Amino acid sequence: MKKNVLSIGILFILSVFFVFFQYNDVPKGLAHDEIELARTAFSLEKRPYAPFTPVADGHGTPYFYILLGSFNIFGVNQFALRLPNRVFGITIILIFYGMMNLVFHSQKKWRAIISFSLSLMFLTSRWYLHFVRFSFEMPFLLFVELVSLYAILLYPENRRMVFLIISGLFAGIAFNSYQPGRIFFLVPLSVLFLYKSPWKQYVIYLIMFFIMIIPISSYLMLHPQSDIRINQQLFIKNTSMTIGEKAAFLGSNIVKIALMFFWKGDINGRHNFPGKPAINPILFSLFLFGLIISFMRKRTKEDFIFLFYFIISITPTIMTYPWENPNMLRTFTCLPALFYFIGRGFFQIFSFVHTKKYAFSLLAFLLMAIVISSYYEMKTYFIYQPLVFKQAIFGQPDYLSIVHESALKQSQ
Repeated sequence: MKKNVLSIGILFILSVFFVFFQYNDVPKGLAHDEIELARTAFSLEKRPYAPFTPVADGHGTPYFYILLGSFNIFGVNQFALRLPNRVFGITIILIFYGMMNLVFHSQKKWRAIISFSLSLMFLTSRWYLHFVRFSFEMPFLLFVELVSLYAILLYPENRRMVFLIISGLFAGIAFNSYQPGRIFFLVPLSVLFLYKSPWKQYVIYLIMFFIMIIPISSYLMLHPQSDIRINQQLFIKNTSMTIGEKAAFLGSNIVKIALMFFWKGDINGRHNFPGKPAINPILFSLFLFGLIISFMRKRTKEDFIFLFYFIISITPTIMTYPWENPNMLRTFTCLPALFYFIGRGFFQIFSFVHTKKYAFSLLAFLLMAIVISSYYEMKTYFIYQPLVFKQAIFGQPDYLSIVHESALKQSQ
């Protein structure tokens, strides 16, 4: 217990530091997409509650009401626009630590070290840190997904109905968020299936889920053309394409997304240092090792759960047009599963430890991997990536006031 409290305290301090370090300088200025997100939030001001807004290609509204609340408290400025994601970014790391501490429960001697190490590498991952410092919607989606998944993973051990309720409610919020969240509810369902849960547990979870999605589902049924982003970006909805063309697009996307992890990443300067692999060679090697180990040895329920989560996270992106890929923003929610398999590799390594001599060597290896990986990621993000922002960033924070005034006039 004391180890967990100490680990959480250290992770909280480190998360605050990395998330807020050079707050106004990296990234400097606002991306065009961020201004559109602010416009979406402003469009909800002084109007009745709306579960969906067609502004900026269409969005579910939970995140945008949070943005609007931040603007109302802190004023119309860059700090208020990006603050919610900074808070989510800190909280995600703490939830992830608790989740890893739970799923690696059988390795009692090492699980605190493994969980802390994974959380630290997760935090210092350039892919993760970049997006929680912007105001894009994906960190919010990842936050609600992890709350839902953590709650459902806690249920088999505690058997408290509140965890089913929380999981269902937050899976419903994920459905209301960025489009990839609409199929996330299948992940908690897979947990119930793997633990052979009685039908009553499915019913409770699904009731909570459906309660949360009724408003947006009703709206989209009545206004199907409002979901512009889905209609524009999913090639599977293109009726003018042949099955062969769709199969070719699907194959191209699978290759591009696979290569994104270790060969050629997102070329969009607002998402990534153009072309740089999404994760560094150390992280990719550990991920691949953990994935192979999970298939070669006796697979656990958690292996299936996080593999399914990984697939669910990248599936919507695979269904978009090939020129949209690789896309590190839309695949952002695969990160917890990716780091789980890194932990699976660590778990297997530590399971071989029988003497203090080997334990010391492995701890030294672990520390070296963390330090090198974190240094590589931070150097890329804080030194090299800001050079790209000059071409990728759209405007200055003052532009938010102009957008706000325009939205207010339209609402009158």
